[in-house]
Amino acid sequence: MIKKAKKQKMHQSFEDRMVSVVCYVVFSLCALLCIYPFYYIFINTISANDLSARGAILFWPQGVHLKNYSSALQINGLFQAASISVMRTVIGTICTVSASAFLGFMFTQDKMWHKKLWYRLTIATMYFNAGIIPWFLVMKNMHLTNNFWGYILPAIVSPFHIVLTKTFVESIPKELQEAAEIDGAGIMTVFFKIMVPVIKPIMATVAIFAAVNQWNAFQDTLLLVTDTKLYPLQFVLYQYLNQASSLSALANTSSSSSLAAAAATTQTATSIRMTITVIVVLPIMMVYPFFQKYFVKGIMIGAVKG
Repeated sequence: MIKKAKKQKMHQSFEDRMVSVVCYVVFSLCALLCIYPFYYIFINTISANDLSARGAILFWPQGVHLKNYSSALQINGLFQAASISVMRTVIGTICTVSASAFLGFMFTQDKMWHKKLWYRLTIATMYFNAGIIPWFLVMKNMHLTNNFWGYILPAIVSPFHIVLTKTFVESIPKELQEAAEIDGAGIMTVFFKIMVPVIKPIMATVAIFAAVNQWNAFQDTLLLVTDTKLYPLQFVLYQYLNQASSLSALANTSSSSSLAAAAATTQTATSIRMTITVIVVLPIMMVYPFFQKYFVKGIMIGAVKG
């Protein structure tokens, strides 16, 4: 078989080889365009801050140092905020995936009471909402202000994720469920023992979407939370970015202030922005490769029926 494959490769025409070369070049350029922005941000975080602020760092780091990261790690409440972000991401993702999987499965069941009505009401929330003030009043009346569960409960039922899961479930042969029901399996048994093992790709896809949304969210903190112990990492870094940018701007206008001068020599608005970007993006980039094989399959099958 190996010899046969080698012979077929040797007998490729010139046109086929040129097409292969062009494809490799084009895909390599696309990969480079995707990777370069992350590389650019990273080298600016470890390069001299004055050069980074002038836009002089393009391809290679210069004046390498790690003071930006050491300064970021010294932010008050950083590790407490990181634990809140991790908790809301893990718990929120589990709840969202569980609800999306179960509701997506139930909306395919003819036995569900008023299935079409509940499905239409769920989908309607994708297009209509009452606005921020009514949403805040509802959250306040439910005692979800200054409450950790205010991060979790509103995101459990996600119409988009339910649609993806429902479409994926509809692509599964109904004979699997019918065979289980003939053997006496109930609806919950069918879901946990038949459907859950089969719909793992779409569950992994929903998990990535939900985890990214929870990890990056900070607007709900701005509206609902005043207790600093409940601040997530993104909100703490957002505050730090605003404060540090103000110090940097003050340094540019007032050279007599020692505090401003110190801030100017160690940090700039650009270096702070780049460093915060790396800190926020890195955890998600580390998790994604473990879900990639499920993500591609899940998003393709879950997006198009049949």
